[in-house]
Amino acid sequence: MKKSLKIALLVATASAPYLCAAQADIHFSQFYETSILRNPSLTGVFSNDFKIGGYYRNQWSSISHPFVTALGYGEVRFPIGHYSNDYLSIGLLGVTDKAGSLNQNITSVYPALNFSKSLNTEKNTYLSVGFTAGYTQYSFDKSSVTVDNQYQSGHYDPNNPTFENFTNTKMSMWDLGAGINYNTSRGPANDVTYMIGIAGYHLTQPNFSYDQTPAVNANMRWNVNGAVAFNVKDDLGFQVHTNFALQGTYMEWVTGILGTLSDENPGNKPSYAVTAGVFYRFQDAIIPVVKLRYGKTAIGVSYDVNMSTLKQASKLRGGYEITLSYSGLFGGVPGVVKKTVCPKF
Repeated sequence: MKKSLKIALLVATASAPYLCAAQADIHFSQFYETSILRNPSLTGVFSNDFKIGGYYRNQWSSISHPFVTALGYGEVRFPIGHYSNDYLSIGLLGVTDKAGSLNQNITSVYPALNFSKSLNTEKNTYLSVGFTAGYTQYSFDKSSVTVDNQYQSGHYDPNNPTFENFTNTKMSMWDLGAGINYNTSRGPANDVTYMIGIAGYHLTQPNFSYDQTPAVNANMRWNVNGAVAFNVKDDLGFQVHTNFALQGTYMEWVTGILGTLSDENPGNKPSYAVTAGVFYRFQDAIIPVVKLRYGKTAIGVSYDVNMSTLKQASKLRGGYEITLSYSGLFGGVPGVVKKTVCPKF
């Protein structure tokens, strides 16, 4: 295999779903909307009993072949027993990503299981431990490959033979991840909630390769999450989120703030809410976010204003992202005991 093609495939195989933005990786600006790719112990850690949703992300269309990512997920939590505030959460996530000039496709499925132990009912204090085990398949379009043999006298001719023998255009790997998260509240009305957690992925360091040469081993990825939520008025609240990922020599750090103005009905549940905020992915992008929620349905839109070394070529255009979610409670479902103690995220 020619050197140019080896380099192209090495870059492709190194692009595991959890690296930083420096490579063609699956990552999201609205990371706080889902949990399994960030920390499986966050599965079910939100203010309702169930949540389903999806993402769509389009990046780098201004300077190259776009990286297009679509994701769907579902999370649900159930109380354990009649006399305990502990609960069990399960989740399922599926994601597909199409990246680069080789049209590499990445398809992943990740189920997750999380147990949350109540440590203090009055302060909504929980210690959560979660696990996920997933399957990922990679493939690329060999008809999109160009190699040095097709360049003659400084000119590219697609009709020139490549002299390449593609024995495999697909590869796959199994993955294992685990995490732990702690969340609690403070104040006389529990109006300040915060959480912190850490997770690890690729714990078995799976190997994979398109070629027959020694396979590439996926480096373990460590992820640290943190958040604080507080209200300044009955109808105005803020959330600060941060997420740090480290894998090998690559890292990604995103942090920002969201403010939510809600209209509450007599049942003390927001009939609608408007959220706006801004995040910063260090040395990469500024990310404004707007989110609208009506009843149980919410839609969020964000845009990456590129601030990296590619900002001149991209003219500050990074990519846009759309999220859609639907969440609610199990009120009135036979056999399901409603719990009032739950985290506020």
